[in-house]
Amino acid sequence: MCCIITILLVIGPRAAAIVWSLIDPARWQVTFDNLLLPCIGIIVVPWTTLAYVLVAPGGVGGTDWLWLAIAFLIDIGSTSGGAYQNRGRIRRNRDY
Repeated sequence: MCCIITILLVIGPRAAAIVWSLIDPARWQVTFDNLLLPCIGIIVVPWTTLAYVLVAPGGVGGTDWLWLAIAFLIDIGSTSGGAYQNRGRIRRNRDY
């Protein structure tokens, strides 16, 4: 688990998910039935996928939904935050 946290902090959630799936494939097989859903999850919402793999094998309930919501908000913030910050860089077409 220590390696997962280090990879997560250094490289990012997608690399951590790939390494975690290679280190502990049994947990990923219990969580997901096929390979398509985790691949799409890692590409689109990596933090939510990691949180789901962490909480799903024991069943999702109670505070697990809170962790999934926080992970989803982090995914949404990392996706849309860059566009909002760079809005001033877009050149506007002006006729002079």
